[in-house]
Amino acid sequence: MNVVIKAIKERRSIRSFKSDPVPKGLLDEIAEAGTYAASGRGSQGVIIVAVTNRQLRDELSEQNRMIGGWGEGFDPFYGAPAILIVLADKSRPTCIYDGSLVMGEMMLAAHSLGLGSCWIHRAKEEFESEKGKAFLRSLGIDGDYEGIGHCAVGYYDGDNPQPAPRKENRIFFVE
Repeated sequence: MNVVIKAIKERRSIRSFKSDPVPKGLLDEIAEAGTYAASGRGSQGVIIVAVTNRQLRDELSEQNRMIGGWGEGFDPFYGAPAILIVLADKSRPTCIYDGSLVMGEMMLAAHSLGLGSCWIHRAKEEFESEKGKAFLRSLGIDGDYEGIGHCAVGYYDGDNPQPAPRKENRIFFVE
């Protein structure tokens, strides 16, 4: 089987990570893979913010938890030591699609490198908040960005989950 198709079929969302840090070189590879995602008119209007600082990661997790309405102590990032935040330029009509492709590329890249990943939502709400906008400004990021998602990345704590059986009648050919 083709290695790309194999990775697509085997990659699963991981919801239990070890606390072991992910080497920066691997995070660089994952983020760079994301920059190769297709984008409307080749605009490349998506940016990635890689967070490995534990304190900042925990602050983002807490903000995400509050947006999601979970109880104290819940970690919506499932213990992942690295979070790759995907933001897309709102002025691009394809910003959501472009950012979604970046997320998909990064999750496949993580899997191909022996790492787990999970798409965590609520980035939209986080980066519409004044706190989120201030965070971006503190990094020197100007512009109007849509939060697409957080790609939680780390080593799985356990086995890679097995895929659910695929539903039937989802592909239609017109010949």
